Amino acid sequence: MTENHTHHLPDVDDPHVRQLLVLPDRDTADEAAEELSAAHPDLGELEVVRDALAGEDDAEDAQWLVVLDPPSDGWTPALLQALDTLAASYEGWREEA
Repeated sequence: MTENHTHHLPDVDDPHVRQLLVLPDRDTADEAAEELSAAHPDLGELEVVRDALAGEDDAEDAQWLVVLDPPSDGWTPALLQALDTLAASYEGWREEA
């Protein structure tokens, strides 16, 4: 597949549910949050938090989350696609909270 192929836009089951970008480390999460804030200032202040895997004490097993509250009009398929693309560019993914 080439970079110019058409992507299927994600479905929006609940446009007002919180979204999470799951990223591999703190620096990556901070960078992604800054990039997202610059591109979408309407999302407000983004929260970056550590998500330790259940039962693991080792910091190496932690993932970092960028917590995103929905915009006032709710999530659109295009905005969710932008989140997916950004997360993937930082070797992460998006989940609903």
